[in-house]
Amino acid sequence: MMETSFLWLVLCFFAIAALYSSVGFGGGSSYLALLALFLPNFLEIKTTALLCNLVVVSGGTYLFFKQGLFDLKKFAPLVISSVPAAFIGATISLSQAVFFICLGTVLALSGALLIVQFFLQPQVQPATTSKPQAFNIFLGTSAGLVSGLVGIGGGILVSPVLHLLKWAQPKTIAALASFFILVNSFAGLLGQAVSGNFKADYMVLFPLLLAVFLGGQLGTRVSLKMIQPRAVKGLTGVFVLFIGLKLVLSYS
Repeated sequence: MMETSFLWLVLCFFAIAALYSSVGFGGGSSYLALLALFLPNFLEIKTTALLCNLVVVSGGTYLFFKQGLFDLKKFAPLVISSVPAAFIGATISLSQAVFFICLGTVLALSGALLIVQFFLQPQVQPATTSKPQAFNIFLGTSAGLVSGLVGIGGGILVSPVLHLLKWAQPKTIAALASFFILVNSFAGLLGQAVSGNFKADYMVLFPLLLAVFLGGQLGTRVSLKMIQPRAVKGLTGVFVLFIGLKLVLSYS
């Protein structure tokens, strides 16, 4: 990889981590899209994106916890159901073309959900309503399986749905998304290791991990001062939708 190109990649990872962490995401979807332009091995792409996810949301989860935004009783059904599903998803072997088609489909769906959320979410969040536990378990399992399969944390899938359903206050959902990504990224990496799909170029990996750590710390601290970062989610939705459709069209 050329030195100048790699420097731009590091800077982009910093910016993505700052942007995504400000709304409780890890950035795995965009890391995957960028890495596809630089790394030839898609298994290495998947592993690198999950490790970057893990670094971003580890710091974010800690900061959200310090702010008292964790509701473990409310989080438990989603998180507990997602972890084994993410592990199983990560053990499934896909060809490169099928992997990128699946990834593109997931990105397009999550981008569309974010855009819908941007237009429909009111400026003041109404009182929340309880959802059946069966729904929470289904959502957690589905998002976990998909996250393990394509190498994202899953927060970008569950967060828009929870916002649209007024599942909790915005900051609580951001905290849940961060924690959800943390546990599912770890489960996905474990599944990759067990199935022999864990691949990493450490000369590329370490600078990227440093960049996303710094960006994630910045973004999370900004998010804790924001009530409803709708503009960030809207822009993220457009970007992710565009990348997703491009991947599907490129590999179909």
